[in-house]
Amino acid sequence: MPIKRKISNRKTEDGKKAVAKSKTARKPKAAAPGKAVNARPSLKTVVIDALGDMKALDVKFLDVRGLTDIADFMVIASGTSDRHVRSVAQRVVEKAKAAGFRPHGVEGQQDGDWVLIDLNEMIVHVMLPRVREFYGLEKLWDMTVMKRAARA
Repeated sequence: MPIKRKISNRKTEDGKKAVAKSKTARKPKAAAPGKAVNARPSLKTVVIDALGDMKALDVKFLDVRGLTDIADFMVIASGTSDRHVRSVAQRVVEKAKAAGFRPHGVEGQQDGDWVLIDLNEMIVHVMLPRVREFYGLEKLWDMTVMKRAARA
């Protein structure tokens, strides 16, 4: 049964009698069927948005499921300078923490040539273009469907 409260007989600023209003306590609204309440954004969305916010260059998202057990996805991005690489990596860590994804570790922030962020199911590499070209992680991890089938 709803609780009803009435406002006492008060006068307004202009001296007129205030109208009594009844307030009914309401139950919180139920979520619409099929929609989650306070849905948490996906880790992919959080990372891609953070990289976009900091204007990371040449972002590649790789699906490495079936290739390794250490992660399901890898993200490789570049920065324009060592300071930019460190800033991009720091923003990814901050956004991930804010969204509820706790990083396992961050490596390489002191040097700034290559920063690796371990986000459990995703590993993020932020590196300088010369380092990225030298190590060629895209060639190592990017296997198309045909290459995967040939490997199996």
